[in-house]
Amino acid sequence: MSKIACIGIAVQDRIYYVDEIPKVNGKFVANQYKEIGGGPAATAAVTAAKLGANVDFIGRVGDDEVGKTILTELNNYGVNTKLTKVYSNAKSSQSAIIVDKHGERLIINYPSSDLLYETNWLHNIDFSSYDVILADVRWPQGAEYCFQEAKKLNIPTILDADLTPQDISPLVRLSSHAAFSEPGLLKMVNENDVKLALQKADICTDGKVYVTLGDKGCLWIEGENQHWNKGFKVEVVDTTGAGDVFHGAFAFALANGYLTDKIVEFACAVAALKCTKAGGRAGIPSMNQVNEFLTKHK
Repeated sequence: MSKIACIGIAVQDRIYYVDEIPKVNGKFVANQYKEIGGGPAATAAVTAAKLGANVDFIGRVGDDEVGKTILTELNNYGVNTKLTKVYSNAKSSQSAIIVDKHGERLIINYPSSDLLYETNWLHNIDFSSYDVILADVRWPQGAEYCFQEAKKLNIPTILDADLTPQDISPLVRLSSHAAFSEPGLLKMVNENDVKLALQKADICTDGKVYVTLGDKGCLWIEGENQHWNKGFKVEVVDTTGAGDVFHGAFAFALANGYLTDKIVEFACAVAALKCTKAGGRAGIPSMNQVNEFLTKHK
C-alpha cells in the first residue's frame, strides 16, 4: 500500500446552497445547509485514503470543538491525524461557502491566527517512509520544510499551487510537480494567457508543471510540449473541493507509479465524479467507482 503525507490547512466548511450567488447587498435564504470538513491538503488526504492509500495529515488545528470535529471526520475517513499539531486555547480555521444551482461556489475562508506558522515540531517527523508528499500553500513555512526534507530523500512532491497572497514561487521551485489552479498560475507569473503562463512557470522549476481548468480539464508540459486532457463531462451538483480532490487523486496515482498522462486522466476522473454530489467530500469515489467510470469513458 502506498504511503502519502498531506501538509497544510484543515478547516470546517459551512456550506449554503442557493439558486444564484448574490451580487448585491441584502438578506438571502439558503435552500440547504451543510457542515463538513474542508481545506486543500485535508481534502486531498481524504481522497487518497478513500482510493486506498495510507495517508498522514500533517497540519494545525485548535483545541476547540471545531478542531475536534475536523480531526474526528478525518479519522473516520481513514486519515491518520497523530502528526497533526493541536494548539491549546486556540480557534480552528473555518470557511463559509455559497454554492449556486449550477454547482459554482464562492468561498470566504478564515485562517485562524491562533495557529502558529512555526515548524520546529516537524523536526520530529520521519519523512523517509513516504512515497509522495503533497502540500498546499496555506501554510507555506510547513510546506517549505517538508519539501526540503523530501528533496534530501529524493521523494516526489506535489504542490497544490492555488491563489494566495504570498509569493509561491519558492515552493514551485522546490516541488517536483506543481499543479496550479488557473488563478494561482496567472497571478504567480503575471500573465493573462494560460498557455503562456504555464510556459513561464515551467522555466521557474526543474519539476513538472500543470494547471487545472475546471470543466475544461488539465494542461501540462511534458518535455518540450504542452499536453491537454479535456476532462470528463458529468452532471455537476457541487464543485466545492474539486481541485483538492484532483490533487489527492494525483498524489495517489503518482505514488502508485502511473505515467504522467494516466496520472492526469485519473485525477480528472476522480474530480469529475466528486462534482456529481453535494459537499466537498461526499462525492469522492472509491477505486472501483473510478475504474468503472474510466471503463465507460474509453
